[in-house]
Amino acid sequence: MQREGLFRELKRRRHYEKPSERRAREAADSIRRQRKLERKRAQREGLIAKPGGAAPR
Repeated sequence: MQREGLFRELKRRRHYEKPSERRAREAADSIRRQRKLERKRAQREGLIAKPGGAAPR
Protein backbone atom coordinates (compact mmCIF):
# COMPACT_ATOMS: atom_id res chain seq x y z
CA MET A 1 0.00 0.00 0.00
CA GLN A 2 2.88 2.35 0.71
CA ARG A 3 4.34 1.76 -2.76
CA GLU A 4 1.01 2.72 -4.33
CA GLY A 5 0.99 6.01 -2.40
CA LEU A 6 -2.15 5.24 -0.42
CA PHE A 7 -0.81 6.47 2.92
CA ARG A 8 0.54 9.65 1.34
CA GLU A 9 -2.83 10.33 -0.30
CA LEU A 10 -4.79 9.74 2.92
CA LYS A 11 -2.49 12.11 4.78
CA ARG A 12 -2.93 14.75 2.07
CA ARG A 13 -6.74 14.47 2.13
CA ARG A 14 -7.04 15.18 5.86
CA HIS A 15 -6.99 18.93 5.22
CA TYR A 16 -8.11 21.06 2.31
CA GLU A 17 -5.31 22.05 -0.02
CA LYS A 18 -5.72 25.22 -2.06
CA PRO A 19 -5.21 24.78 -5.81
CA SER A 20 -2.17 27.09 -5.74
CA GLU A 21 -0.63 25.01 -2.94
CA ARG A 22 -1.35 21.84 -4.90
CA ARG A 23 0.40 23.16 -8.01
CA ALA A 24 3.40 24.25 -5.94
CA ARG A 25 3.60 20.84 -4.23
CA GLU A 26 3.31 18.94 -7.50
CA ALA A 27 6.01 21.10 -9.11
CA ALA A 28 8.32 20.50 -6.13
CA ASP A 29 7.61 16.75 -6.25
CA SER A 30 8.43 16.69 -9.95
CA ILE A 31 11.74 18.49 -9.42
CA ARG A 32 12.58 16.13 -6.55
CA ARG A 33 11.91 13.06 -8.72
CA GLN A 34 14.05 14.42 -11.58
CA ARG A 35 16.96 15.19 -9.25
CA LYS A 36 16.73 11.71 -7.74
CA LEU A 37 16.83 10.09 -11.21
CA GLU A 38 19.82 12.22 -12.23
CA ARG A 39 21.64 11.37 -8.98
CA LYS A 40 21.03 7.63 -9.48
CA ARG A 41 22.17 7.84 -13.11
CA ALA A 42 25.37 9.66 -12.09
CA GLN A 43 26.06 7.01 -9.43
CA ARG A 44 25.63 4.20 -11.97
CA GLU A 45 28.02 5.92 -14.37
CA GLY A 46 30.57 6.46 -11.60
CA LEU A 47 30.46 10.26 -11.76
CA ILE A 48 29.64 10.56 -8.05
CA ALA A 49 30.25 8.24 -5.12
CA LYS A 50 27.43 6.10 -3.79
CA PRO A 51 26.05 7.27 -0.43
CA GLY A 52 26.95 5.45 2.77
CA GLY A 53 30.00 3.79 1.32
CA ALA A 54 33.47 4.42 2.67
CA ALA A 55 36.13 5.68 0.29
CA PRO A 56 37.96 2.83 -1.46
CA ARG A 57 41.50 2.14 -0.28
